[in-house]
Amino acid sequence: MSEKKVRVDKWLWSVRIFKSRSKASTACKNGKVRCGEQILKPSSLIVPGQIIELKKDGFNLSYKVIKLIEKRVSSPLAVVCYENLTPEEELNKFKDWFIGKGPSEQRERGTGRPTKRERREIDSFKEEIYLDDWFDSD
Repeated sequence: MSEKKVRVDKWLWSVRIFKSRSKASTACKNGKVRCGEQILKPSSLIVPGQIIELKKDGFNLSYKVIKLIEKRVSSPLAVVCYENLTPEEELNKFKDWFIGKGPSEQRERGTGRPTKRERREIDSFKEEIYLDDWFDSD
């Protein structure tokens, strides 16, 4: 009895780890998707039980293949197809990256770009805020 196999790029796209199949394929081509020590090509076939390790946006993610699907499904259906094995410190790195990220600065409509003098004032203000937060955290 032969087991069902699916292309790795297709599976990564269908379980919503990548937004498009071309991004999943590019990640494979760039050597960012592995199974153990083996770098997977986009056409590599995977089976249930394999552990897929990948680098995405500077984070090292790890997933165990539970169920194979070929077509993209909704998020609740996709979650049951894999088990997230990403280490806790890597997840914390992801969370820490977003802490303190506020919305970008806005200027009044019609005022144009800041002048050189205004830019220096903005930079010195931001530097003061950053240094105050840095020294208060101890």
